Amino acid sequence: MIGAGPGGIAAGVKLKKAGITDFAILERADEVGGSWHENHYPGLEVDIPSLAYQYSFARNPNWSRLFAPGAEVKRYHVEVARRFGLYPHLHFGTEVVSEEWDEDNHRWKLHLADGGTITARFVISAVGAFIKPKEDPGIPGLAEYRGKIQRPSDWDDEYDLAGKKVAIIGTGASSVQITPSIAPRVGSLSVFQRTPVWCVPKPNPRIPRAAQLILHTPGLQAATHGAVLVAVDLLLRVMSNAPMALVRPTMRTVDAVAIAGYQGLLRTMVRDKATRAGLTPNYGPIAKRPTANTGYLLAFNRDNVELVTTPIERFTETGIRTVDGTNHEFDMIVLATGYHVFSDPETYTPGMVVGEDGLDLGKFYAEHGLQAYESVSLPSLPNRWTLVGPYSWTGSGWHAFVEMTADHAVRAIAEARRRGATFVAVRRDAQESYHRTIYAHSEAMRFYLAELNAHVPTYYRNSQGDSTYIRPTGFFRARRGHRRFPFSDYRFELLRPRPAVEADTTPDAVADEAASGPLPVGAAAPAKPRAARTKSASGAKSATAAKTSAAAKATAGAKTPAGAKSAAGRKSGTAAKSTAAEPKPRRRTGSNGDA
Repeated sequence: MIGAGPGGIAAGVKLKKAGITDFAILERADEVGGSWHENHYPGLEVDIPSLAYQYSFARNPNWSRLFAPGAEVKRYHVEVARRFGLYPHLHFGTEVVSEEWDEDNHRWKLHLADGGTITARFVISAVGAFIKPKEDPGIPGLAEYRGKIQRPSDWDDEYDLAGKKVAIIGTGASSVQITPSIAPRVGSLSVFQRTPVWCVPKPNPRIPRAAQLILHTPGLQAATHGAVLVAVDLLLRVMSNAPMALVRPTMRTVDAVAIAGYQGLLRTMVRDKATRAGLTPNYGPIAKRPTANTGYLLAFNRDNVELVTTPIERFTETGIRTVDGTNHEFDMIVLATGYHVFSDPETYTPGMVVGEDGLDLGKFYAEHGLQAYESVSLPSLPNRWTLVGPYSWTGSGWHAFVEMTADHAVRAIAEARRRGATFVAVRRDAQESYHRTIYAHSEAMRFYLAELNAHVPTYYRNSQGDSTYIRPTGFFRARRGHRRFPFSDYRFELLRPRPAVEADTTPDAVADEAASGPLPVGAAAPAKPRAARTKSASGAKSATAAKTSAAAKATAGAKTPAGAKSAAGRKSGTAAKSTAAEPKPRRRTGSNGDA
């Protein structure tokens, strides 16, 4: 696995439950938890109820608050990793910068930041949705600024905020939490806003001990969470199946009513009329990620907090210059300017993942958009699954959805091991059929994000105009798809063995070798396999992940998921040619299996 956040932990537990213990979890940081380890900025907490933000196999009845603070969420992930024995499999400080398919040995070569290499029979990319923070905020002059720069993902807790003149750029989820948390401590706080955010009050009471005892009742948390999933599932199903003649006017009306209602909320929470106007969104409530924080809107009633809506021209040595020529001086600037996310094709740079027949995932995404079978696999990326891929989020809590994608990967790996297969790849026809279906169901979401709310920047709509963040078919259909996909949708093949003799370089022998290929699963084979055994990163004999460089240590950096969708399909309204440009694999013989 690449990544030890919520997805990597889920996949590790699922592998162990399936009886697979020969695996390694590669993590660029020095502890598990992903974003919950890297982020520790003021005010950090979950933005959905804690009961929905946990694993189904490790429900916690002892959350301290309705919306748990970040430190508590991190501790939860550490405790789950320890409880299920994942630490012996963890390799911290190991940064994977690129992945390369080795056709001759049916393995992946994982290239590390320190120049080392790890080989793996199977790879599960568990890097999450927010791949890495945007280092460049897209504003010139950052290097000129001489004051303190803070980022939500790298917060300096030792910096003294008392009496400081502070700016925060951005109004996303991090800013909404940081703003009310530091406002009482700083001398002044200027919030630079490009786009107003939807932010509703979020009461966050402590959970009393009596309620925690009740939550110990077997099945109670699962039933409560399940009821919420049913409601979310129903909404997505209605939206993805309703006729567009009904969807379009309904969405317009809902957005208009919601905006009017939000204006009423602002009147009750923000005193200044001009500030209220600046905080009023001109787009629908789910066109961008909505937020919830009672203190955010109230912070603008403080004498030391101001909202700045004039666009920024550049950074200066002392602060920020806006386009009206005003120079704003600050001791500290917070860059809450977002992340590179899994649904943007630009996140996958050329050479980051190179699969069968030289398929470069970054180039493929750039040319054809994002798509993947059940959001996890592509035909030319054998033995590889991604837990957060195109059209993957189901509207559920994060753990519920990475559990189901992990179920898919582990089910395919377990079946390959049962058959003795060394090669597992989704069939092209299965992937194309799935993508046509998912693309058709996304029509309402594309209308909402790319037409009705096309004027608002959002990571729910990527640079190609696609809404590949959300899976429109609903939670329960997605879970069935991951847990019950037919094995006939995959190819299972065995690497052709080579006899354990010295190589014969006569012309006839070379011709025989060139004609060799993978054997059908279950075919008789000489004793010694063609692929040399290497010692695994976990120390096991039959390696799922084998380290080939003793120098495999790293610091911090990139992670890589997978997926892709057709540019031609977007223009024509169909996805029939969605993988037409993907190189076709060499002809193989193999076992397809039964459903």
